[in-house]
Amino acid sequence: MPVVVKAALFLTLARIALCPIFLFIYLFYERLEISLSVMPYMLLFILLLCELSDIFDGVMARRSNQVTELGKILDPMADSIVRLSILLTFTQGIVKLPLFLVLVFVARDAMISTLRTLCALHGKALAARFSGKVKAVIQAIAIFAIVSLMIPYSQDLISLEVFRTSCFWVVFLTACYTLISGFEYMWTHRGYIKQAWR
Repeated sequence: MPVVVKAALFLTLARIALCPIFLFIYLFYERLEISLSVMPYMLLFILLLCELSDIFDGVMARRSNQVTELGKILDPMADSIVRLSILLTFTQGIVKLPLFLVLVFVARDAMISTLRTLCALHGKALAARFSGKVKAVIQAIAIFAIVSLMIPYSQDLISLEVFRTSCFWVVFLTACYTLISGFEYMWTHRGYIKQAWR
């Protein structure tokens, strides 16, 4: 395996490995004796590392013309694992997102993954859509926004109610676009989906 491919795959796997560190700090910052005012900056740093690894692994693979089938599978899988894990974790702790809202993201990803697998079994490869890439960016922005909102909350600049309400609307709007991108994907590939379903 070429060195560039190994490096790109390492970055993808490193992104997955950073996820439990994020979750552990968020959920157990008090037991770790991390102050509430410091915790958001630590989470932002981890998020930044995740996003940079996502950018660099793709750039490295494309520039060296070493885009592999494994990379095509692992990269979006890593994105889903990281973002869905973080959003599910935000149903706990100080953010307290409603579980039903986060399940929208889980259901959308599960539905699209199932359709891709179904079509692949029938020899139909469903390409990713631009709306799906936009969805990933919006989800990343939403997570950054929630962690950023922790900063004024930790400094008593906003109340817990305002903080949680703001987080809810950020994720609600993101969930709306996530649903739209899912339906757009299904509508665009409806011909392939019908053939595979038969």
